[in-house]
Amino acid sequence: MKTKKEKPEGYYASIKRRDPAARNNFQIFFLYPSVIALRYYRLAHWFWTKLHLKFIGEWIMCMVKCRTGIEIHPAATIGRNLFIDHGSGVVIGETTIIGDNVTLYHQVTLGGVSSKKVKRHPTIGNNVVIGAGAKVLGNITVGDNAKIGVNAVVRADVPSGVKIIK
Repeated sequence: MKTKKEKPEGYYASIKRRDPAARNNFQIFFLYPSVIALRYYRLAHWFWTKLHLKFIGEWIMCMVKCRTGIEIHPAATIGRNLFIDHGSGVVIGETTIIGDNVTLYHQVTLGGVSSKKVKRHPTIGNNVVIGAGAKVLGNITVGDNAKIGVNAVVRADVPSGVKIIK
């Protein structure tokens, strides 16, 4: 017997599931800083990776940072349904890789610790939650379903399903 393939959760439905303040798609589309930032990130990422017009990608994200307080490098790789709750002060570095259904809270930094042209930012797995003010630094991996607590500073790999508390 064939089983029916489960349809992936839509972006707005995923936000409504994670944010009790989300009332409707109209509100989310126009008023949520993370939705605005990610909409422009996709355009900037396209300029950066497909057209190799890096300055335009950086300029778009500079304008987004001024409007939303969210800084995403256009070269970062971001999966489906990233939700940045409140968003102000979030930094996502150039070589960061983020999986699907990740939740970041305000003032999270996914940053680098090297000035060399190598992978120097973290890789975040699927279904990860990173609490407000947390700093995840360096070329490390945070496994699927991990949770990182408020104001934690993470400089080593985090296995799947593990909770890190400050």
